Amino acid sequence: MKVLVIGHPEAVLGFSLAGVSGRAVTTAAEINQALDEVQAAKDIGIVLVTQDVAELIPARMEHLKLRSTIPLVVEIPSPQGVPEGQESLGEIVLRAIGIKL
Repeated sequence: MKVLVIGHPEAVLGFSLAGVSGRAVTTAAEINQALDEVQAAKDIGIVLVTQDVAELIPARMEHLKLRSTIPLVVEIPSPQGVPEGQESLGEIVLRAIGIKL
């Protein structure tokens, strides 16, 4: 199973340096299309969506985070960082898949 990142172009570039493929999106239509393609793919197990992009489609993201198991959809902080009072990426990953970064 593969990991894919969808979101801010800087985040996608950063993850690509670590060998994780991704898709840069900037509009609600682009993220919806990317999520549709990911859900149709059989080889993607985890989808990381940056927070700035997830805010464009809050209802769908909430549904996917609560109900999607394959692929597992996880919202991660944007390149701008974690807003005060929200979990860090390490805390999100630990909660989602049980691995401490």
